[in-house]
This record gives sequence, structure tokens and C-alpha cells, in this order.
Amino acid sequence: MWIVVLVTVLAGLSPAAAQVTFKGNPLTLVGKEVKVGDAAPDFALLANDLSEVKLSDTKGVRVFTTVPSLDTPVCDAQVRRFNQEAAKLPNVSIYAISADLPFAQARWCGGAGIDKVKTLSDHRAMAFADAYGLHIKELRLLARSVLVVDSAGKVVYKELVSEVTASPNFDAALKAIQAAK
Repeated sequence: MWIVVLVTVLAGLSPAAAQVTFKGNPLTLVGKEVKVGDAAPDFALLANDLSEVKLSDTKGVRVFTTVPSLDTPVCDAQVRRFNQEAAKLPNVSIYAISADLPFAQARWCGGAGIDKVKTLSDHRAMAFADAYGLHIKELRLLARSVLVVDSAGKVVYKELVSEVTASPNFDAALKAIQAAK
């Protein structure tokens, strides 16, 4: 246990205050917890073509929805729902972030018909997961969440889904997206 604590401290990560469960079993989130009103932390992720994408590369109102893996039923449904809603949300960019490899994300998008949501991979360094306090230590996956960042770069909505196998509150997220400027 001391080794885990030492590695976590040396890596600059600390357990986030929030807690999630997987099938009722508690999991540890590491990284800095981001709250509504905070400036959105920068990150470096990989697009499906292996190009790097940073927060500064994105503009306007942005939705970052995180999932443990696109190849699971709840994650699949979550990204499909945001892809459907994207048509009704002009001037909003929606990104689905997971630790899946970019090649797997591209394959999944093609098979699922995802054409409005951009998938980004955090597999390389878990940079987004750590910057937003969404890194599930035991699984090296991202916790399920929805974050809305306004055009000024402030987090205006955050839902961390407490049970990893549950869906986010789409109605609340959509209201927040529509209210963001």
C-alpha cells in the first residue's frame, strides 16, 4: 500500500474527493477534481488519425463525455445518444473520451454510424482523466461523466456518474448545453 501512495504522490496525483462504484464495489478516482466554475484544464489526447488534440484546439461550447470503453453497452448507448442530439445543437462540439486505442475508436465509430461526435483517446498518458479527476486507479479507465465547457473555457456543468455501469442524466446535460454560451 505504501508503494501505491508513494507512486501516486511522486506522479503528482492525489485521490480525487469524488467516489464511484462498479457494480456496487467502490473504486478510487485519482487526479484533480474539477468543479463547476473552474477553468477547464488543458489536456493532450489522440484523435482517430493519431493527431494530438488539446483543449486550445477546441472552440465554442464543448461537451466532453467520458466513458470507460466504447465496446460496452452503456458506453455505446451514451455516445450514440449524444451523436443523435448533436444534430439539434448547432455550434456545439461534442467529444467522447475513453482509454480505448484510437484505432478501436475509429472502428467503433464506423460500425456505430457515429459522425457528429468526435472520439478522442486518453490511452497514452491518461492526461484528461488525471486533469479532471476521472482516472479510475484500479482499472486504468475513465469514470463516466459529462462536462460542459463554455466558450470562455469555464466548466459550466459536470456530472460524475456515481455507478460506472449507469447512464448519465441526459436531460440535465442537454439543458446545460443549451444554456451554455
